[in-house]
Amino acid sequence: MTELHPRISKAVIPAAGLGTRFLPATKATPKEMLPVVDKPAIQYVVEEAVSAGLEDVLMVTGRNKRPLEDHFDRNYELESALGKKGDADRLAKVQESSDLATMHYVRQGDPRGLGHAVLCAAPHVGNEPFAVLLGDDLIDPRDPLLQRMIEVQEQHGGSVIALMEVAPEQIHLYGCAAVESTGDSDVVKVTGLVEKPDPADAPSNYAIIGRYVLDPHVFDILRKTEPGRGGEIQLTDALQQLAEDEKVGGPVHGVVFKGRRYDTGDRADYLRAIVRLACEREDLGPDFRTWLRSFVAEEMQER
Repeated sequence: MTELHPRISKAVIPAAGLGTRFLPATKATPKEMLPVVDKPAIQYVVEEAVSAGLEDVLMVTGRNKRPLEDHFDRNYELESALGKKGDADRLAKVQESSDLATMHYVRQGDPRGLGHAVLCAAPHVGNEPFAVLLGDDLIDPRDPLLQRMIEVQEQHGGSVIALMEVAPEQIHLYGCAAVESTGDSDVVKVTGLVEKPDPADAPSNYAIIGRYVLDPHVFDILRKTEPGRGGEIQLTDALQQLAEDEKVGGPVHGVVFKGRRYDTGDRADYLRAIVRLACEREDLGPDFRTWLRSFVAEEMQER
């Protein structure tokens, strides 16, 4: 009989980064609030957590991140104005973000890396497994990655990370996993992890993408983890210890994701994400695709 493990109910979203790759747009606006079509990127992430059954969401923020809290709060003046106009569609869109989940916030006073951001969630999470979702990676809702990761964690216990195969020359941009096959085609056992290795030293081309389901023992390890690459406390280093010793917090498994992922952490990929998502919208797609074909045709003729 398959052993069942505690049901996950909480999601943690680290959102304290400075967004320096998007300056000057992020000088006064959190990078998580940059719009992807007509919703801020962070809302897609919260929606993903909720669709996986995680309606208790803790956001780890920092200075100048107040707009994140405002976005998921009520705006009575705006709602009243839209109600008086009889604009039910826009009113529903405004209220949607404030009704999505039970939102909590904690500040990461000192930006000491992803591992430290996750550690800031310890008092809220307590002694139960939890999910971590990074805002730079948007996962298409038609490809339920997080739900699958939760299933794997409930079956095996321990921690589960999301993996994606990338070109070998790109692996230096990611955390990388050494893996062993299991009985499931989309699940591997993780035997080792390294943060942004040189391609020649990478144990595989399995890159860690921004979704984790973590055993709470990771907090004990993070408290003792010294700063690693970049002078930051790396979550990858803590997961490496969990992978080395299953007695500490169970095994580490990886779910190999082959679905649609939109990387908004890079300017070029951010633009591609907007184009892809706009093309797939029923209200925008038909006209936008027509314009896009015309634009590309003109560009090709000019070159």
